Amino acid sequence: MDTAKFRRELLEVQSELQRFAYKLTADKEEANDLLQETSLKALDNMDKYMPDTNFKGWVYTIMRNIFINNYRKIVRDQAIVDKTDNLYHLNHTQELDGYITENNYDTKEIYRAVNALPKEYRIPFMMHLSGFKYREIAERLGLPLGTVKSRIFFTRQHLQMLLKDFR
Repeated sequence: MDTAKFRRELLEVQSELQRFAYKLTADKEEANDLLQETSLKALDNMDKYMPDTNFKGWVYTIMRNIFINNYRKIVRDQAIVDKTDNLYHLNHTQELDGYITENNYDTKEIYRAVNALPKEYRIPFMMHLSGFKYREIAERLGLPLGTVKSRIFFTRQHLQMLLKDFR
């Protein structure tokens, strides 16, 4: 396949790739980054594409593999490796915060406010703080996505009002 035809086919599938990228990432900016990275990788590997095969499937596979590799890298980067002899950092990180009286009081006040929330607001909010995306929270709790977003938004507003002295 010549370069002009390859680029033309790549341009034709851009909108479909954009939708697929958004489906994978659930974030517009991440989807744009994934689309760009996929397009560059396809152009770099143009010589590896076999003519008269499924071009769209080939590019989708590139995108999926990039997404999986990026996800694995993120998970690997979040792993904590403590190289001290007695695993000091793993054994003492939580305890160090408790020694500061003011910090301890602030933390208790914040937890009191969060725990006073109704269960249907507290659980999605705590899941969101733990790093779950809205879509994951909705799936795990069996709620519509809009309901999850609204509950987290209202919980934030309520906590900001209750804890306005902590700003």
